[in-house]
This record gives sequence, C-alpha cells and structure tokens, in this order.
Amino acid sequence: MKIEQIYTGCLAQGAYYIESNGEVAIIDPLRETQQYIDKAERNNAKIKYIFETHFHADFVSGHVDLAKKTGAKIIFGPEAETEYNIHSAKDNEEFKLGNIVIKVLHTPGHTLESSTFLLIDENGKEYAIFSGDTLFLGDVGRPDLAIKSDVTKEDLAGMLYDSLRHKIMTLPDDIIVYPAHGAGSACGKNLSKETVGVLGDQKQTNYALRADMTKAEFVKEVLDGIAPPPQYFAKNALLNKEGYDAFENVLKKGDTPLAPEVFEAIANNENALVLDVRTQKEFVESHIPNSIFIGLNGGFAPWVGALITDLKQPILLVTPLGKEEETVTRLSRVGYDNTLGYLEGGISAWKKAGKDIETIASISVDVFSNHFKNMNINILDVRKDGEYKSEHLKGDNVQHFALDYINDNMNTIDKDNTYYIHCAGGYRSVIAASILKARGFNKLVDIDGGFGAIKTTDLPTTDFVCPTTL
Repeated sequence: MKIEQIYTGCLAQGAYYIESNGEVAIIDPLRETQQYIDKAERNNAKIKYIFETHFHADFVSGHVDLAKKTGAKIIFGPEAETEYNIHSAKDNEEFKLGNIVIKVLHTPGHTLESSTFLLIDENGKEYAIFSGDTLFLGDVGRPDLAIKSDVTKEDLAGMLYDSLRHKIMTLPDDIIVYPAHGAGSACGKNLSKETVGVLGDQKQTNYALRADMTKAEFVKEVLDGIAPPPQYFAKNALLNKEGYDAFENVLKKGDTPLAPEVFEAIANNENALVLDVRTQKEFVESHIPNSIFIGLNGGFAPWVGALITDLKQPILLVTPLGKEEETVTRLSRVGYDNTLGYLEGGISAWKKAGKDIETIASISVDVFSNHFKNMNINILDVRKDGEYKSEHLKGDNVQHFALDYINDNMNTIDKDNTYYIHCAGGYRSVIAASILKARGFNKLVDIDGGFGAIKTTDLPTTDFVCPTTL
C-alpha cells in the first residue's frame, strides 16, 4: 500500500494518491491531472477510482477531466447530484482497491454531500481517514457554503456536530487524519500548519472535538468569527457540480504569446483585464496603464478569486519570463479559464515598442514617518479586520477596510485626496493601489514594507484590548 499527499501551498490543499496491488485511487485531484496519470504509469498501475469528498468551493477539482482520460469512476458521497456521470455512494459503502478497502462515511455538515473516506488496510485494520473539509487539524469545515438556499448554516453546523460525534470520534485514536486543507485556507478559521495528524491528538487539542461540548455550544463556536466566504466560492462549487472545459483547452488558449501591438489591440477590443503577476516592486516601478497587480509570489489564486468578480472575464497576462504556463494553470485552479494570452517578451518588450508606462509612488518607512509627523495625511490600512483590531496606527485620518472588500468600499474614499496605503508587508497594498489606480484614484503612495516596517518606528499605534465582562 502506498499513500502520497500531493500538497499545493498556494491553495493550502491536499490531494491524495493511494495505490495497492496495481490499482490507484485519487482523492480530490487538482485541475491539472496529467501528474496523477504519469505517477500511476511509472508504477505500472491503473487509476480505478476518483473520490471527491464534496463539491469544493475554493478550487476547481480535476475529477471530470481525470475520469475522461482514464475511465476511472467518480465517487461522491450520498446526496451528490451532478450533470456528469458519477457513482453517488451509500453511507458505509465499500470499494475494493487492490488489497485494501475504502469505505464511505457520510459526514454532512460542511456541505450536505460531504463524506469522509476510511481506508482499511491489507490486514483489515482501520488505518486512515481522508476527511475532506469535515475535519481539519485544529479545526472543522465552515458550515455556511450550502448551495441549496433552504439549508441554513445553523442546520449544517448541527449536522456537522452529529457527523463528528457519531462517525469520526468513534474511530480508533491511532487513525491517521489526512485533511483536504491546512493553514491559509478560507475553508476554516483555525487550521494547523501541519497537514497530517492522528485522530487521538485532535480529540485532545481540536476545540470542535471537546467531549463535553453540547450541540448548541458547538454551533455557536463553529460559526463565531467566520468571515463571509470569498465571492468565487459558490461559482467554483457550481463548476465542480456541473462540469467545466478541459484543462488542456484552457492552457492552449491562455499560453499564447502576443506581440505588444496585438496585446494592446485585444485589451482594447475584448474589454480584457490586464493582470500583472510579477513582484510588487517590479509593478510599482513600471506597469501597463490600467493593469491590475496580483503577484505569483503571494496568495495568488485566492486573491484572484476574491477580487476578480467574473469567472468569464477575459484576461491578458504580464508575467515573469518562463512563468506563463504556471500562471494560466494557477488561474484555472480557481475557475478563471478565459485567459487570452500573455505579453511576449514581458514588460521590456512593451517598453521597446514605445508603449506608455505608469508607476506607483512608493516611499520608505522613514520618509513616511516624517510625513506622518509633519503633514496632515490620509492613511489607508488594507489588512484584514483581525490584523487591524490587533494593532494599527493611531490617528484621526487612519482609515481601514480589508483588501477583500475593496470593490465594496470605493465610495468611502475620495479621488481628490492623497492616500498612503499599507498592509502588513507590501503585497496587498500594491494590489489595492493597482485596483484603485485603474478606477481613477491617482493620488496614491505605497508604504514600502507595510505595517511590519511601521512598527520599527516611534509612530503611535493602538493595541486591541479585549473587553472585560463585568
């Protein structure tokens, strides 16, 4: 028996390759499926099953493509309805894979069809669970992503409580836990950086598995502090439910070099968004007018999903040389399949062609500190709510909204004012500046190094004080 976790850091997502006696099962595959086929062929094995723990919301799974290429059967848990052929398993249904068995445990709560897959080894021992978004290390899946509108998040949270108590916590403590996500995923709020654990440890350390916890307490604690899901979650879930274009077609269309003149013409004629994925420093120093920055060196795919509201938006790319295919691939993982090509030769070719270039003002924290002390300046903090509440600059002209919600907050700032923008380190502030600049906000100054650099100065900050119950 062989189990391999294939972890993708930018999505904080774990897919699984399981092999026994020449037969393979893939659990929650990524969009680019050739890697699984190649791995099986190297091992002289055949992919027999594709197991999906649920309709994923944070990425587009590769199950449809992989089934078409291999003939493998797609297995969902009970209550899964799709527009392509699947086997919707019954609770406790077993699937033979070589010398092992994979048993379906229906564990609704994260979603209605959510299931955990229990691996029973060659000796009949309950060996591991592939828990999807039902159980993470340190947390459980958020229960507010149901596609059906007649099911409330409270309903799902109650289901999740029962699933954990009756299906998961009754299993042996030494069972290995292989979750679908780790820290950085928006599918939970307290995920561990570890990506493999043991059930007994989770029973001791995971707040949601406390033995003395009532259902009412569980519902309250699981729902407390959950931020609204990113706008692309529901759209990705529908793609996973209804199907999508083949990844190879998406890659072929998007991985197309375009000379500057052609690139410019398409941008103008197709109403295409120019997406620049270089580093924030490179973007600040020179970029195509009206282009948006979301760098590959940060949380690229989730930020694309949070900020570009139309999955069908035509996109043109400005990439580091050699990163073109990677960029198209990472966009497709979250359902952005309408990439029309990339700027051949990169920004250097654009400059050589005599095309217009713009910049963003960026200052060091020392210069900012001097401006803060001697001028009446407007500061825009685009960190997350929790970061801002924890500590932020003190002042009457300090304004905050999280980058996630920039599209909803355009009317709260004034195009006639100059704004000094910062996040924690500089990545998100440049994203924010690029979006604002494309919307006509031209008086923007980026603070290099963000709040991390600001904290090294003597500028006044305010700490969050937890309210005391009297």
